[in-house]
Amino acid sequence: QVQLVESGGGLVQAGGSLRLSCVASGRTFSSYAMGWFRQAPGKEREFVAAIRWSGGSTYYADSVKGRSTISRDNAKNTMYLQMNSLKPEDTAVYYCAADPTGHSLSTVVAGYKYWGQGTQVTVSS
Repeated sequence: QVQLVESGGGLVQAGGSLRLSCVASGRTFSSYAMGWFRQAPGKEREFVAAIRWSGGSTYYADSVKGRSTISRDNAKNTMYLQMNSLKPEDTAVYYCAADPTGHSLSTVVAGYKYWGQGTQVTVSS
């Protein structure tokens, strides 16, 4: 089955930047939709960004639009989330997700089948 492993989280000051990575293994992913979600303790998991593995289409939550860039490197089987101008409200565990059904860029948890373990992002004031 597909495995997803996130990395790149850490503690940063407000206004700083982080680049999260998600390494995928187990299959080829040319037809997959891929997404980033985040979850704070006691809160529901929320959508951040999505991309088609084949490239082209991207979609961002309003909360990160203009500050974040989702991308992928097919040769490395890796998806990235570049986050700039970080705010304390960005603090959460960030999860990588994969949807093998194809072309829809879902914004809900139920739209994805595979999930990584998460990486913690903490933004201090």
